[in-house]
Amino acid sequence: MKKLLLTFLTFFTFLPTVFAQEADSTKYWNWGGAGTINVGQVALSNWAAGGQGTVNVLGLASLFANYKRGTSAWDNTLNVNYGGNKTGKDKFRKSDDKLELNAKYGRHAFGKWYYAGQFNVKTQISPTYFKDTDSVISDFLSPAFIMTSLGLDYRPNEDFSLFISPATGKFTLVKSQRLADAGAFGVKPGELNKDGFRVPNTGERFREEIGAYIAMRLRRDLMENIKLQTRLELYSSYNNNPSNIDVNWENRIDMKVNKFISVSLITELIYDDDIMIAVDRDDDGVYEGAGPRTQFKETLGVGLSYKF
Repeated sequence: MKKLLLTFLTFFTFLPTVFAQEADSTKYWNWGGAGTINVGQVALSNWAAGGQGTVNVLGLASLFANYKRGTSAWDNTLNVNYGGNKTGKDKFRKSDDKLELNAKYGRHAFGKWYYAGQFNVKTQISPTYFKDTDSVISDFLSPAFIMTSLGLDYRPNEDFSLFISPATGKFTLVKSQRLADAGAFGVKPGELNKDGFRVPNTGERFREEIGAYIAMRLRRDLMENIKLQTRLELYSSYNNNPSNIDVNWENRIDMKVNKFISVSLITELIYDDDIMIAVDRDDDGVYEGAGPRTQFKETLGVGLSYKF
C-alpha cells in the first residue's frame, strides 16, 4: 500500500513537467479561482439588555488549474477555509479550518467515460484545542486523509462528474505522536503497561486501507446569480467492516449581490466509523465515552468576494 501511495505521488509530481514541455501548452490550460472574506461584529457599550461584543472572521479560497488536450484531461483544485471568532475578553478561537488538494488525470476510454487516476489529501492549517484547555485534539497533518484511486470517470459535460473506483487506497496520517499514542482518527493506539497507561511512542502514526470509492460532483445555476456546488464521496474498506460506509457530503450555494459582495452558504456532513467523538449523554459536561457520530457543519457568510 505504501508503494501505491509513493507511485501516485511520483506520478502527480512529474505530470506538470510533462505538460509544461509541450509546445504552446498554455493554450490548453484553464485556470482561475475565487476568494471571499466574511466579517461580522457586535459592539456593546452600557447595553442594559446585556450581552457581549463579538468579532468573527471567515476566509474562503478556491483555486483551480485544468488541462485538456485531445483525449487527455487533468483537473487540479485547492480549497482553503479558515475562520474564527472572539467573544468578550475570551481568546480568539478557531471556528473553521480546512486545507484540501485534489488532482485527477483522465484519458478518454469510450463515449463520455475516461480512464482516471485521482489523488486527494485533506488536512487543516493550525491546531484545534479541546474546549478552553491547552490540549490539542488535531493539528496540521494530524490528521491527514490521503486517497489514491484508479477507476472510470463519467463526464458528460463540464458541470458533472461521476468517478467510480474499485481500487482505492485510503491512508490516514497522524503526525503528532501524542495523538497517535491515543489512537486518534483510527490509527492503532499505543501499548498499555501493567498499570493500564499508554506507553509513549508506541502508537502507529500511519494507517492504510484498500477499498471502493465513488465521488459525484455537480455544479448548477439555480437562478441568475445563484450557483450550487455539491460533492458526495462514499468509501467502503474491503478489509475493515465493508458495510460501514464513510460519507463526505459538501454543499455550497453562492449568491452574488454585485461584483464584490456575495452571500455563501456551506454545509458539510461527515460520517467515518473510525473517528471517535466524545459523548456527553447527560449534557452535564462529563464525557462518558466516545463513539462514531454523524458530523455536521454549516457556515453562512456575507462579505467581500473576488473571482479571477
